[in-house]
Amino acid sequence: MSENRPHAPDHPVARPGDAPADSQNRLRRVLVTGPSGAGRSTAIRALEDLGYEAIDNLPLSLMPRLLEGPGHDRPLALGIDTRNREFSANALIELIDAMGHGPGQRLEVLYLDCREDVLLRRFSETRRRHPLAPAESPELGIAREFDLLMPVRARADILIDTSDLTPHDLRAEVEGWFAPDPRGRRLAVSVNSFSYKRGLPRGIDMVFDCRFLRNPYWEPDLRMFDGRDARVAGHIATDPRFAEFFDRVAGLVRMLLPAHAEEGKAHLSVAFGCTGGQHRSVALAEKLAKTLAEEGWPVSIRHRELERHASAPSRP
Repeated sequence: MSENRPHAPDHPVARPGDAPADSQNRLRRVLVTGPSGAGRSTAIRALEDLGYEAIDNLPLSLMPRLLEGPGHDRPLALGIDTRNREFSANALIELIDAMGHGPGQRLEVLYLDCREDVLLRRFSETRRRHPLAPAESPELGIAREFDLLMPVRARADILIDTSDLTPHDLRAEVEGWFAPDPRGRRLAVSVNSFSYKRGLPRGIDMVFDCRFLRNPYWEPDLRMFDGRDARVAGHIATDPRFAEFFDRVAGLVRMLLPAHAEEGKAHLSVAFGCTGGQHRSVALAEKLAKTLAEEGWPVSIRHRELERHASAPSRP
């Protein structure tokens, strides 16, 4: 999920649809930062794949020399975090303010945010020490880093919350904001399935409740399979309300996609929810994703509950 941060009129907020002219766009300079574990490396790699020259954790004292030096013929992505030996939130903000606001001069700030509980889980899963608390609990390091980065977060031009994003989703968000020619790209669509028992996913634009459809869970021969299985999908499709429901949803999405694209939106997320997130929502998400992909839209798909079960440790 991404959001815009407010700024004064002379410091405009970047929007995916506000693509500068090609000669200006080549000179974009993006500063990528955020708490450790939020996905900064993934974002920088995505920018590098888009043709940006990527430089990671250059000392702050050397950045002015780089930014004020001879012009670049490629867009520039600079990564920095609190591991930088010269890191200071005030010094970083001063550097941002010192840059001009004209084409090719301004330093755009991409801040990757993440919930504390998710960061804690990521550090636990990787068993890595937090750079701000190497001999203590990662929880302490995360809290310190949040406090340290708060002024930088407030100055961000683009903020992406990676709490519920896969690396693939994060790459899609970055591409939507920073692709060299956004107007030449079609709006990207992510289709999701989820269980209402575990709450709504974060950052979803459109949600459809499909709990009224025939539930394969009550069929012993189908219960152990999920909505990606043809037998499960076929069973759901026998519900007399299924065809009309899907056609209406697909028609609504088809109508909205060009409208959102015209407004400069880079990404639209659609989600289907059912009781357990295993059968009905999965089958509908699969069907809609296939339909939109066949019509030429860039589509990614995520089944939250299936991913959760797949990543859960097996019990002895």
